[in-house]
Amino acid sequence: MSNKFIEPLLIFFRGLFMGAADAIPGVSGGTIALITGIYERLVHGIGKIKFSFVKPLLKLNFSEFKKKLIDEIDFQLFIPLILGIAIAILTFSKVIKFLLDVYPAFTFAVFLGLILASSYVLYTKILNFSAKMILISIIGFILSFIFVGLNPIATNHTLPIIFISGMIAICAMILPGISGAFILLLLGQYYYMLSALNSLRFVEIVTFCIGAFIGILGFSKLLDYLLQHYEEITMAFLIGVMIGTLRIPFVKISSNLGSSPFDLLFTISLAVIGFILIVLVEMKFRYIE
Repeated sequence: MSNKFIEPLLIFFRGLFMGAADAIPGVSGGTIALITGIYERLVHGIGKIKFSFVKPLLKLNFSEFKKKLIDEIDFQLFIPLILGIAIAILTFSKVIKFLLDVYPAFTFAVFLGLILASSYVLYTKILNFSAKMILISIIGFILSFIFVGLNPIATNHTLPIIFISGMIAICAMILPGISGAFILLLLGQYYYMLSALNSLRFVEIVTFCIGAFIGILGFSKLLDYLLQHYEEITMAFLIGVMIGTLRIPFVKISSNLGSSPFDLLFTISLAVIGFILIVLVEMKFRYIE
């Protein structure tokens, strides 16, 4: 199979992994993008969109519109990636809701392994891990640990609230180590949006997506700047953030775990499986590229 077909297929699979991660409170789709080697291209691609193609379109200058559109938007990235993310979220949202309702301790055990492995993979990408980097990681850990310990905000589910939630959550979804699904949980919108997806309530879904689209365009420019100029400092901070978010699965596991030794052993085994899965995924994509 030629590279013409292999590259879009690999991007599509990355989208599937990212979409599945974005549906999970405590796991970041941005982390999956990072460990599968597509993160910087994604952030840079979003940051490049400046809508300069709108002006020639309004003037009905279609040749200039097409030229600027192709120059600005990385269609070879976004089409297969968004398709994969959408398919994964629509299908995985049903599975994750069932698992969280029926097997919360076991489900969060897998999440714990995924997050721990993701922070390890991120650590391997930093070439000069100095005392300064350790301090930055500690700051990230403290801020994240405090933040995820906050109680969910009691709020309603009006369209403006859903729109704002989309803007905030998407910033976390693209940021490694911070779970957009957890942000929705904190905002009191996670289970409501899962229900909206499962029942295909298009008004709520479209409102959320518009908010997410606007949020990601602004935030990606800041993130692109940080990665271009302070990459290792940003990565070190994100390692601390990711380790701090481990508070979520630890609390969920301890409050839902059964008393039998089998439950404890099975929980540890699931965490190890989650850890190994992320490491294998990172190694596989690194080998392919």
